Amino acid sequence: VQLQASGGGLVQPGDSLGLSCAASGGTLSSYGMGWFRQAPGKEREFVAAIRWSGGNTAYAGSVKGRFTISRDNAKNTVYLTMNNLKPEDTAVYYCAAGGWSSLYDATLRSRYDYWGQGTLVTVSS
Repeated sequence: VQLQASGGGLVQPGDSLGLSCAASGGTLSSYGMGWFRQAPGKEREFVAAIRWSGGNTAYAGSVKGRFTISRDNAKNTVYLTMNNLKPEDTAVYYCAAGGWSSLYDATLRSRYDYWGQGTLVTVSS
């Protein structure tokens, strides 16, 4: 499975932005999907995750209430809608697919088998 993240860019604080992650070479319908991000000089951190069925989601505390993860298995695509962006949201955002079962496992990088190349989001005035 190859993952291609897109949608990053430069936005101002308070703006919204949507990221997409399209899969090829396989189907995402049996995988849990996640978004992680890595800011300069920092480790990659969990942002959001969604079960293969789309019925359960998990978010990092720093983005809860502002970000929404969703998926369309028919389109083999997962999305991250980001509202009220802050400068501290600046990072390279990565999508990932994995066979995790619990939402706790969904927050762990080690539970993901496939990673996209990342897309840069810069929030600055």
